[in-house]
Amino acid sequence: MSNRLETLDSILERLRISIKKNGLKNSKQREEIISVLYKNRTHLSPEEIAQEIRIKDKSTSISSVYRILNFLEKEKFITTLETDKSGKRYEIAAKEHHDHIICLECGEIKEFVDTSIEEQQIKIATLNGCKLISHDMRLFVVCSKCQKTTQSHQN
Repeated sequence: MSNRLETLDSILERLRISIKKNGLKNSKQREEIISVLYKNRTHLSPEEIAQEIRIKDKSTSISSVYRILNFLEKEKFITTLETDKSGKRYEIAAKEHHDHIICLECGEIKEFVDTSIEEQQIKIATLNGCKLISHDMRLFVVCSKCQKTTQSHQN
């Protein structure tokens, strides 16, 4: 799991500044979504986020969650991970760089960092006369649990 680069309080303070800069009213829901993503330390779907917020605020609508997620992504507070199988999932952006392994069967997402892969990517970019700015590596797999399930159904 990746290390946090920022505290929740620091992220919320930046959010309040961003809200003012964009001429918006303060919204408890924006802060709640950031808090849910920060505290869960995982990749959540909009539905999972809404479900978590409804524990405190029953009136939370899925459409407002989607609207807020779009704002938070545009302002770079959160990042999106497209997993193909289960749609968009979100995580807090204030984390050290990491890559993802995604099971195509169950949708489980694992984070990993491999320095040799990181070095190889820089080397490949340099050999092609380029400077690597960013990358997003997603390995799509069938995890060991799903392989076992598939094998037991075949027997």
